[in-house]
Amino acid sequence: MSRLRIVHDTVYRYRRPVQFGSHRLVLRPREGHDLNVARMTLEAQPTFRLAWSRDIFGNSVGILTLLEPSDTLHIRSEVLLDRPEHAVVGHVGPVEYPASYGALEAAATAVYLTPSYPNDHAAVRAFVFETLGLAPRGDVAEALNRLNAEIYQRIAYRRREEKGVQTPSQTLPLGTGSCRDKATLFLECARTLGIAARFASGYLDSAASEAGRGATHAWAEVYLPENGWCGFDPTVGRVTGDDHVVVGVSAHPRGVMPISGKYTGDPADFVGMEVAVHISPVDARAEG
Repeated sequence: MSRLRIVHDTVYRYRRPVQFGSHRLVLRPREGHDLNVARMTLEAQPTFRLAWSRDIFGNSVGILTLLEPSDTLHIRSEVLLDRPEHAVVGHVGPVEYPASYGALEAAATAVYLTPSYPNDHAAVRAFVFETLGLAPRGDVAEALNRLNAEIYQRIAYRRREEKGVQTPSQTLPLGTGSCRDKATLFLECARTLGIAARFASGYLDSAASEAGRGATHAWAEVYLPENGWCGFDPTVGRVTGDDHVVVGVSAHPRGVMPISGKYTGDPADFVGMEVAVHISPVDARAEG
């Protein structure tokens, strides 16, 4: 078993004390056969109340109620995460195109087949056909790997601090995008091929995160018969592995923002936001 410590610090700064509305937190990793949360602590300033629930996608969601005005909002989560040695991640078995979902899965996959940006369908379809040809055939996983590689090569990574995502029709002509933008483009490409896909948000264990300079990460997952949900990360150009930690999934990119909320005041009161993610290996025997 391997253990990781993930520390996620977010600080919002304002020119004067403001009154906060409740904030929605998607910060607790999704547990399953491949990972387990051994311990999690969440701290915030100013004083707060915190209540947890699960949303319709099975994500753990914290509702943070802030009890007093402040010129600073600081939210810090620390997670100890265990990954069993026998967990198999990063393998996608062959599936013949087109993917076919049985009667029991059809109703559940319908929401993941619906485009998030229907007005971009023509642009996405043209990109898919340019990459795969006018009549995609053969192994679905091979087609998805080609799309993943094409987005990785064609769309240069650009870290953006702005909220939200670029639509595919913005990302394609720009030729640049954040991990969120690239994941969204892949998501819509998969759906164009009739493959159920969802947006995933979480962490990537990398040199930057190990140095304390990391940020949250995003990629896409597709649902393939006899394979289940499989991750594709067009920011790094490969399928997801044990260096990816899923925190939230949603049919739409807006559904899993790590922190979302409002404040009462003038928009000019907002000075800026600082985010830092630090991931480090931990000796599980020493931690107990």
